[in-house]
Amino acid sequence: MATHWHGADPAYVDRSPALRVVRPSPEVDVPAAERAVGQLLRALGRDPTSAHLTETPRRVAESYAELLTARQFDLTTFPNDEGYNELVIARDVPVHSLCEHHLLPFSGVAHLGYLPGGQILGLSKLARVLELFSRDLQVQERLTQQVADWLQENLAPRGVGVVIEAEHLCMSVRGVRAAGSRTITSALHGALRDDARSRAEFFALTRSAA
Repeated sequence: MATHWHGADPAYVDRSPALRVVRPSPEVDVPAAERAVGQLLRALGRDPTSAHLTETPRRVAESYAELLTARQFDLTTFPNDEGYNELVIARDVPVHSLCEHHLLPFSGVAHLGYLPGGQILGLSKLARVLELFSRDLQVQERLTQQVADWLQENLAPRGVGVVIEAEHLCMSVRGVRAAGSRTITSALHGALRDDARSRAEFFALTRSAA
């Protein structure tokens, strides 16, 4: 039996026989992508058969296939037997994704926290959930909301907070060329949204300006 996540992009927990987190995504046709990169190089006035570029179409196709494929993982939770009721935060978790508007990377750090309910999540799984949605063509606002929504629905905590700080190459190396600028987005659920003191504590502990 599987519990589906009803967000903009489906991801679900397969609870039989193991807690396997799966996010269906379109399969990348690597040979077709390789041919397309060769055509793009020609359109840009480059010769993909030259000594320096002959392997570039394959490398680019394989790179995009890796960047757009989320890895499955086993969800590890533990009963909150001791009744721990303070924030659990993973701060400065690296995040990398691809801007869906320019196919250029954006990268930075994420701060993920929750107020436990009946379950405590294995700490490494916060980073796994982040990767689950970042391995896609994304916008930062949606990525932040997807991670927060998934944690709220599948962990059932008393509150969830997600902050992402990232630099976008589509902004720093082209267009306005604002190198070094960072975009900050946040998404909150439960007590971290409704209770002012809990919200302030979360932002203080993550040292976030969101």
